[in-house]
Amino acid sequence: MKLQRLLSYVRRAVDDYNMIEEGDKIAVGISGGKDSLCTLIALAHLRRFYPKKFELVGITVSLGFEGTDYSPVKKLCDELNVEYYVVNTDIGQIIFDERKEKNPCSLCAKMRKGALNDEADRLGCNKIALGHNKDDVVETFFMSLFFEGRINTFAPVSFLDRMKLYSIRPLMYVPEYEAKSFINQGGYELVKNPCPADGETKRQEIRNLIKVLSKDYENLSGKVFGAIQRSSIKGWDTPKE
Repeated sequence: MKLQRLLSYVRRAVDDYNMIEEGDKIAVGISGGKDSLCTLIALAHLRRFYPKKFELVGITVSLGFEGTDYSPVKKLCDELNVEYYVVNTDIGQIIFDERKEKNPCSLCAKMRKGALNDEADRLGCNKIALGHNKDDVVETFFMSLFFEGRINTFAPVSFLDRMKLYSIRPLMYVPEYEAKSFINQGGYELVKNPCPADGETKRQEIRNLIKVLSKDYENLSGKVFGAIQRSSIKGWDTPKE
């Protein structure tokens, strides 16, 4: 995937769901994986020509795993003229060493999000851009259905009242394979996920199931995504024409 195509996806999502307003200061949550790098790159380039002017900063929440190197992210942020901050935490130690969580993902996500929100607030940001792609939307829908018995998924734009912060998801129209293609073609250096639970999560379980079902049901993910857009799930009003 070329940059122009990535920008086309992101511009459409931003316009459809009014993700960016004049004067916004947006923090990009950067894990160092393909999706967060795509979000950073797309917004940095969009910033140059989007009619509503906005500022951008990059924030990484480090879980405290030994040997994790975020210098490739710092280098990319410097190239894109984006200020970059790393928040050092002991989240990894708390979850895996102290609490020995059997299902660590939910607690880890809450703690990471809390640290990210606090840093964004400290830097004077009013919005946080998260790197959830189109496949993540569908996977979260199935996870909610199968594990919680609810018809739900995260919204394109959500508001955290306690922090007065909006979360936006500019990558929501980008299929995962295209995000992977963009990063591979561009030769961008990823930061390997240091989490011991990586690849053994409930999300991976659902991802595998969707892959199996998609062999028998053509364009399954696309149909489910369309159903979500037409649903009454909070935040998923039909985008403007």
